[in-house]
Amino acid sequence: MFEQFLKPASIDEAVRFKSQFKDDAVFMAGGSKLNATPTRSTKSVAISLAGLGLSGIKSEGGQVTIGATATLQQVIDNPVVPAAVREAAGFIYSRNVRNQATFGGELFARQNEAVLLPVLMVMNAKVLLAGGGDADLASWLAGSRDGLVLGVVLPEPNVCCSTRKVARSVGGLTVLTAAVAIAADGQQRVAIEGVVSSPVRLAAVEQKRLSGEALQTAVSEAVAPVADLRGSVSYKRYIAGVVVADLLADCQQMIKEK
Repeated sequence: MFEQFLKPASIDEAVRFKSQFKDDAVFMAGGSKLNATPTRSTKSVAISLAGLGLSGIKSEGGQVTIGATATLQQVIDNPVVPAAVREAAGFIYSRNVRNQATFGGELFARQNEAVLLPVLMVMNAKVLLAGGGDADLASWLAGSRDGLVLGVVLPEPNVCCSTRKVARSVGGLTVLTAAVAIAADGQQRVAIEGVVSSPVRLAAVEQKRLSGEALQTAVSEAVAPVADLRGSVSYKRYIAGVVVADLLADCQQMIKEK
């Protein structure tokens, strides 16, 4: 339960508030995660990001920038956002949630289902941080995730990319989310979540440049699922391989049709 709700007038003031209250404070945008089980916050101070100009989405200089407080529905509705990213935002099936949940909040929340991360990973996304710096998304996720996130930059918005989510039912538990991209030089990029301990690029698989059944087998062997309500280990290994192989085939077909 929040005891204080602070509304800074600038990004600098928001950072100062966080420095003042330290671990007792949390940045708050849409609030869909901080106010809901199982990601409900135990912090006593909420620092609002509303009104700080962080909701913009723009295409400039050959890259796309998505502000941290842009809602998922705004991401879906904006045509400058790459199609695969818009599709991934739609994996959060409830429009009511998408109207509240923010792009930055989905990245920052430490939750079991992280459906946006695979597509952002294969698009080599960078996280913009207060103070003028940026960080590779994968490196930032592996770190402490400290600091105020201002947005995400997609440096290759036109890279051929495809993503898919597999769930037990519509709106039900997610088994996995995967994404595949093919860079201009032919490099394959594969990222997956749900069948690994945390979202990850499958670098060893990428380097082999496989396709079809060979790729399916390599992915199945690379993941490390656990049996739970979502499915058995064998099922998860199988579906991970099938989905990634299908996504690569989708990308290859899109390239042919260009």
